[in-house]
Parts: sequence; C-alpha cells; structure tokens
Amino acid sequence: MRRGRLLVFLGAAPGVGKTYAMLEEAHRLLGQGRDVVSAVVLDHGRSATAALTTGIEAVPPRVVQHGGIVLEEVDLDAVVARRPQVALVDELAHTNAPGSANEKRWQDIDVLLDAGIDVLSTVNIQHIASLNDVVERITGIPQRETIPDPVLRHADRIELVDLAPQALRDRLSAGQVYPSTRIDAALSNYFRLGNLTALRELALLWLADEVDSALQRYRTEHGIDTAWEARERVVVALTGGPEGETLLRRGARIAARSGGGELLAVHVASDDGLAAADPAALAAQRVLVEQLGGTFHQIVGDRIATALIGFARAVHATQLVIGVSRRSRVVALLTGPGTSSRVIRAAGDIDVHMVTHGAVGRRSRLLPAGRGNLSRRRRIAGFALALIGGPLLTLLLSATRTADGLTAEALAYQLLVILVALVGGAWPAAFAAVLSGLTLDFLFAEPFYTFTIDRPEHWIAVLLYLASALLVSVVVDRAARLTRVARRSASESEVLTTIAGGVLRGADAVDALLERTRETFGMAAVRLFVDGEAVEVHGEPGPEAAITRVDVDDRTVLELLGRPLDASDRSILDVVATQLGVALEQRALTATARRLQPLAEVDRVRSALLAAVGHDLRRPLAVATAAVTSLRSSGTRLSPADREQLLEGAERSLENLAAIVTDLLDVSRVQAGALAVALESIDVADVLPAVLDDLAADPDAVELHLPESLPPVRADPVLLQRVLVNLLSNAVRHSPAGVPAELAVSAFGDAVQVRVVDHGPGLDPARRARMFEPFQHDSDTSDSGGIGLGLALSRGFAEGMGATLEAEDTPGGGLTMVVGLPADTTVREP
Repeated sequence: MRRGRLLVFLGAAPGVGKTYAMLEEAHRLLGQGRDVVSAVVLDHGRSATAALTTGIEAVPPRVVQHGGIVLEEVDLDAVVARRPQVALVDELAHTNAPGSANEKRWQDIDVLLDAGIDVLSTVNIQHIASLNDVVERITGIPQRETIPDPVLRHADRIELVDLAPQALRDRLSAGQVYPSTRIDAALSNYFRLGNLTALRELALLWLADEVDSALQRYRTEHGIDTAWEARERVVVALTGGPEGETLLRRGARIAARSGGGELLAVHVASDDGLAAADPAALAAQRVLVEQLGGTFHQIVGDRIATALIGFARAVHATQLVIGVSRRSRVVALLTGPGTSSRVIRAAGDIDVHMVTHGAVGRRSRLLPAGRGNLSRRRRIAGFALALIGGPLLTLLLSATRTADGLTAEALAYQLLVILVALVGGAWPAAFAAVLSGLTLDFLFAEPFYTFTIDRPEHWIAVLLYLASALLVSVVVDRAARLTRVARRSASESEVLTTIAGGVLRGADAVDALLERTRETFGMAAVRLFVDGEAVEVHGEPGPEAAITRVDVDDRTVLELLGRPLDASDRSILDVVATQLGVALEQRALTATARRLQPLAEVDRVRSALLAAVGHDLRRPLAVATAAVTSLRSSGTRLSPADREQLLEGAERSLENLAAIVTDLLDVSRVQAGALAVALESIDVADVLPAVLDDLAADPDAVELHLPESLPPVRADPVLLQRVLVNLLSNAVRHSPAGVPAELAVSAFGDAVQVRVVDHGPGLDPARRARMFEPFQHDSDTSDSGGIGLGLALSRGFAEGMGATLEAEDTPGGGLTMVVGLPADTTVREP
C-alpha cells in the first residue's frame, strides 16, 4: 500500500494564518476532485477561519472528559474506516488526552499515513524540539508541547505561512487572533515586536537549512559531486602565513557580491608536522573569519592540494580562493609545480581565484636552513668524523687494495657516509659523500691518481654511491626534524595545557593566564599595560631583567621580565597573547553585565506591572462612571438605600482605580530610574507586623507559624510586604468562616520559604495554569473580589527580587502559595 504524503504549514507564531492556509489548500484539492475530510480543525473563535470549514466533510472527533474539561481528539478508527484521500489534522504538536491510543497527535498522523491517507497539518516554530530552548530565551515562555525534528523533516512538503511582525500585531489589535480580554496582555508579552521578528527569522533560517539539507541528501543519493551553484560557497585556503588576511577579505567580498554567499576558511595541516604554520597568525585569522561572518575549519592531509579540493567538494564549494605561491621563480623552476598549480588542475568545475599579496617571492630557499635540524654539537661531530674517518679509511683501503675491489671500497666509503649522517645529519654527510667520492675516483678508480673514469661500470658505481649517500643523509635529517617537531609539539601542548588548566581553575581568567605564563616561561615578573598604564603585575622584576613585549591588542601590551625568549617561545607567547585578549574582553563584558544587572531586575518589575494594569483601568472606571450616571439621571426617584449602594459602589471602584494608578506611578518611577529593587539583608519576621497592619483583617483570621531562628534573606522589604499582603488577602477571602488562613515560615537549603495557606475550595488544574496571568479572578460580575492583578503583581515583585512564587495543593483542600526567598549567604552565625 502506498504511504500517504504529509504537508505541514509552518508558522512563526500563533495567528499568522496556518489553519486558514490549510483550509484554502483543502478547498483547492476539493476543486480538483479529491476526497477531503476534516479530522480535527480548530478555528480558535476566528470567524474567517470558521467560514472556510463550510463545504468540507467533517469526521466527528472523539470527545474526552479530562479534569472537568471537554477535549476533542482525532477519531483514528473513524477516519481510517472512512478512508478519504486527504485528511485535515490541525496542531501537529498537540498532546493527546490520557487514555488515547497514542500520546502525541503526530503519532496519530503517522497511523493515517501508514493507511495511505494524505494529511494536511499545522505547527509553529516554537514546537520544534531543537529550537525549544532558543524560543524560551527569546520569549521567556517555555513550550511544553514539542515534536522531534525528524518528524517535521520527514514531511513530504513544508510550506511557510509568513506574516510581517507588525501586520500580525495589527491583526491581534483588531481582535482577529485572541478575544479582547487577552489582547493587551498578548501585545505586552509574547507578541512584542522584537519577539515576533526573532521568531520569524528563526522560522526562515530553519526552513532554509531544511532546503539545504534536502539538496545535499539528493546529491548524495544520486552520486552528484559536481558543484551546483544554487548558493555560492566561497572557500579560502589559509597557509598560516601573512597573506591570510588579504585572502579572507577578498573571499568575503566575493561572497557578499553573490548575494548572501557563505564564507568558509580552511587550513590544511601536514600530517607529518613539517609544514607548521604560525599559530598566532592562524589564531588572528580565525578571529577575522568570525568577524566577517564565516566559519573556520582545520583538516590534516599529506597532500595539501588533494586535501583542499576534497574539503571544497565536501562542502559543495563554488569558489576557491588561494594565494599566489611565496616561492621565487628560481625555486619554482627547480622544484616543479607548487600547491597552487596542483589545486588549479584538480579543481574541475570549482572556480579558483589566484590572489596576489605582499609576501610573494619572499621564501626562496631551496635547501634547509643552514642550522639544520640537529644540535650544533652533533653537526661539529659529524664534520670531525668525516675529516678524521675519511683519511683513516683511505689508509686502510690503500693497504688492502686489490685489482677488482672498487665495489667493496665504494661500500666502505658509503658506510662511512651513513655513520657521518647518523651523527651529524645532512650537511656533514653531504661533505663526507663529496670528499669520499673524490677520493674513490682519484685513488681507486682507473686510471689512478686522476679524476678521470674510463670504465662505465665505475661511473655507475660512483654515481650510485653518491646518490645513496645523499638519500641516507636526507632521511636521517628528516627523522631528526620529525623528532624535534614531535618534542617541540609535546612541549608546547604541555605548556598550553598548563596555562589552560590554570585559567579553568582560577577565579579570574586574566590573573590565571598571567601567573601561569610567568611560571611556564620561568620569568621573574609579568606586567600588563593598558594605554601605557600597568594594571596587572605578577612577580618582582630583577634589576637587569631582559624585557620581552607582546601586543595583545591596540591598547594592551604584555611584558615579560627575566630571561630572553627565543623564536619558538615567542610563537607560544603569541597564542597566550591571543587568549589573554579574549580573557580581557570577557572580563569587560562581565563587568558590564554586573553593572546592568540592577537595571534588568528593575525591568522585570516594570514588565510585570505594565502587563498587569494596562487593561484593567477600564473596569473600575466603568463601574464608577455607571454609578455616577445613574445618580444624575435618576435624580430624586432613587431611594436612600439605592443611592447609598451606588455611592458605595462608586467609592469602591474609585479606590481600586487609585490603587491601579499608584501602580502606574510606580511604573513611571521605574522608567525614570527613581524606583529600583533595593535588596538588603532582612529578617522575614520583621516584615510580618507591617503586613498584618496593612491586611486590616480580624486578628484571628491569620494564624502564624514561626520557628525560633531563621537565616536572613536578600529581599526588598517594601516589595515583600506587598507580596505577602496580596497573598494573605486572597487566603483570608477564600478560607471558610471560622477557619483562619495560615502563614508559615521555614528554612529549606539555601532558601527561606514563606507559605500562605487557605483551606478553601482550591483551584482545578486548568484554572491553576492561568492563575498567575493578569485579569484572572473569581468574580466577573463584582469588583469586590479584586480585578485580577494580585497574583500577577505578586509574582512580578517576587521575580524582581530574585525570589519565586509557586502554588501547591493544601492537604485536605485549599491552596498554598509558596514564596521562595534566597538566603543571605554573606551573613554567618558568630
């Protein structure tokens, strides 16, 4: 049986029109003669969406009672028995009611697909599991209903239902998304313009990434390795040399001109460690790549051209930027084609840009540097062995010379060259090979005592001897260099590991870096200068200490006082300087964040108040206005009792309005910076008398439970008082007559918990989920029970102080509000 196809309409936020688009697609399919049914379609009270359901056959959903709430779930058996060609199943991420055949709705859809039924569904970007934490950081709201990424990625078609953020806010303001009672709260919280813009960008990026992944899967499945220029990918090859910055900036310009192309930088490290790059230059170029919006990659390969082309094809590169070789023309002529030429020949359909730079032709050495890869003592010993061993071996061979002994004599001299190579490396071995070759020709090859050879086999023997001697010396020299590189790499790794470990264990990265650097290089002192002023000094500099200076950035200089450093030490020091620059930047950012933390706390309070009071100004004002209007229009026809009742109603409403205005004044003070969260060390018991005074209730209406000793807490006493007054007012109001509300304080770990307990009817789970939202209260017909701001304000004040406010069930019935206050750990018992 053919498996059904899944079409998902993806939206950035509720209200963008996903269900509407799904219904439009359903009508289009109906017009094509397809059999379409509606399994579950939610119009959310939107008339335009509900109108589109007309004309679409509906399979009645399965009705489930759970927690006093009526839920509608997909009736899988009925839909499968009906066997339509297409089924509409709204809300892909929905969690089914307990007792359903499947836990999640996407699992129901999988059953329909297995039955050969095509499915149209909807989902918002915040429900994708891999993006759940990102969405929570953007909106501040955790999403409990998610779908695994593979479920959505395996859909046969995904259509993005896009709507500009301001257009969505306009729809929301016009009442086309939520009822009027929820509009102000939604605009102030989830549907802020910045939130919607970020969610829209997230949806576009996720869908673009899915398109790119689908393209790569198709190319892999069909064995396509040629470049498809659907999107420009510019790869810049870095050698670790000074030309890297020029190449990166040229590559970035090429990517930018292609309209949003991707920039990738790659460094190919030789697997034998011989083609070592400058680590400081690579670190700086890596930072530059990130600043240019690209990514840095490092791979290992014995053939640089092959590895570079392999990487470019693996990432589907369309452009490759390489630098002109730094070798001189003479060296290029002697050594043949270089890496650049090999890359061009192997690039195939990838465009290669050869970029000139200031370092062209600077590296012109054909042979290794004169100092070689062995110590000076070993090179001197090698030359001494050649000068002493050569004459001694010549005397020995002259005493035992035979008529046909040239081969044995050549092997003897070759053994001498090998010994010299093992002792002194390439240059002493080359010297011994030339010297012994001349001796062999002059003394042992006919005609004797001339540098002329008349027998061809003697020519062959001498040439083979010289070639083997030179090859052995090169191998020995290379082995020595590998050993030196390995030892140096191990030493550098140990140094960097020591420095990094000191940073991880230290409280301050800058101090740890400076101290570990001083210890690692054995310096008397290390100083850090910013704008010419010493800001950090570790150790005591000696009177005649050598000074080594390294620039960390344009303003910062690192000085090491002690022994002089050689070039290899300077390369490690450059890496340390790069790490130090990052640590200094992190220190500056941490200091800035610390200065901004009080502002963030104030902003949380402001946001809580604005969200809570923006809508409910209307209600008490409407009640007071209605009372005054009735008094004026009815005149003397009202009885004294009715008049008194209207006046009392107006007075209560105006008092509520004054309370809201007071909150608004607090908001204005927050915005002006005049009202801040003033955290201090306080005793919770010291706040309770003021709380009971403000409560103005019967003294027997509240029962206190206080332990003999409690740790102090970090809180704002004014805000804490207002929180407890709000909670106790609710508890007293909901407790049965004659049963007091309870306030209990206890220490739990590093927190102090204040529990406000009532023994009333409590709240059902569905209502509890919304109890901390603004405008939630027990009475919608009278203002005597408050206007629904108490718990929202209380949670806002608590979070502003760094505290928590949660609800629990009271054993035996009722509700318990738990305020968790952080204990002041800076205060200890004497």
